[in-house]
Amino acid sequence: MATVLDRPALTAAAEALSDKLTALRRSIHLEPELGLHTPKTRDKVRAALAHLPLEWREGPSTTGLVATLNAGKPGRSVLLRGDMDALPMPEETGLEFASQVAGAMHACGHDSHVAMLAGAAELLCQRADSLAGEIRFMFQPGEEGWHGARFMLEDGLLDPLPDAAFALHVMPTAHGGVVAGRAGPLLAAADRIFITIHGRGGHASMPHQTLDPIPVACEIVGAFQTLVTRKFDAAEGVVLTVAKIAAGTTNNVIADSCELDGTIRTLSPKARARLKEEVTRLAEGIAAAHGLSAEVRIEEGFPVTICDERAVELGEAVTVELFGPQAFHRWKAPIMGAEDFAYVLEKVPGAMFFIGVAHEGADLASCCGLHSTRMVLDEGVMPKGAALLAGLAERFLAEGFA
Repeated sequence: MATVLDRPALTAAAEALSDKLTALRRSIHLEPELGLHTPKTRDKVRAALAHLPLEWREGPSTTGLVATLNAGKPGRSVLLRGDMDALPMPEETGLEFASQVAGAMHACGHDSHVAMLAGAAELLCQRADSLAGEIRFMFQPGEEGWHGARFMLEDGLLDPLPDAAFALHVMPTAHGGVVAGRAGPLLAAADRIFITIHGRGGHASMPHQTLDPIPVACEIVGAFQTLVTRKFDAAEGVVLTVAKIAAGTTNNVIADSCELDGTIRTLSPKARARLKEEVTRLAEGIAAAHGLSAEVRIEEGFPVTICDERAVELGEAVTVELFGPQAFHRWKAPIMGAEDFAYVLEKVPGAMFFIGVAHEGADLASCCGLHSTRMVLDEGVMPKGAALLAGLAERFLAEGFA
């Protein structure tokens, strides 16, 4: 029989933290930090939670933090994660607490993730006497392409590995308070491709005396589209995008080389490995057919984010218990974005969920999405996120994946 959460007490306690969560989120939003080292954000987290009975760990590779709550009773262990870094982009929201750092913005909601995780820590510390086991709060920098979760794992900050792990991400284009997730692949693996086509430049009026890399580059880009649709099952969810082409200096000079820069998104390790092979073979083969050469380099990014079915079922049950039957939505298909919580889920069974943060009455079609310079969120949803994280931990400690 499922452990019954004390819904009124938990949600009321979370709402009582609303002002604190908003203040912490806005303080972080004002001073966004990039990459693996976010010392100001780290210090704000430590200060916000300094009054709680938490044990803190830090590692050498990042400014990431793991705070542990142990009530002294033996039991299971569970990890809750919130990411801390911002994006290298300007802010155009017009908010009174908009970024004061030129070229940096919390456009992915990580400031709210930190606030919700801090709120969960407060709630669970308040309820520590009724808990058996250990809860770890992972405040992680370097999610935006920097592999922060992997570094924290390599630093041993999660050792011994917990029995389960959960994360929550905001979605500004979804109804406020609605939680979504799915079992299996939730988000894609993301790799970056760099291709340099080496030719021989010359005068643009005499192309026959050159080995022009630009038409070869165009042929490769076109062939990539055929590759995806003819070599892979449409249900596999493979995306190959060349987002940048660079060559030449002026209108009447054929360049010696041309560079392509793009992204590969896949939903399985098998498709990921195969696509890398196909991309390399195709680029090199097309270049060679024209007497040129292609140098292909693939920079490995995040793996596929795969959610455990048992963890998703637990998340759905907790969401429904806290917020009602209409509050949880199971996605039928994955999102082709990527997330470095995938590194944790490779080693620990768990799940990531999304929570809608659109303002009440907003036209979802016109809401600015993640990574927009004008992305905003309803801060009134953050107590719900904190309650959900706390509820996930409490239910797992009591029952595991029952």
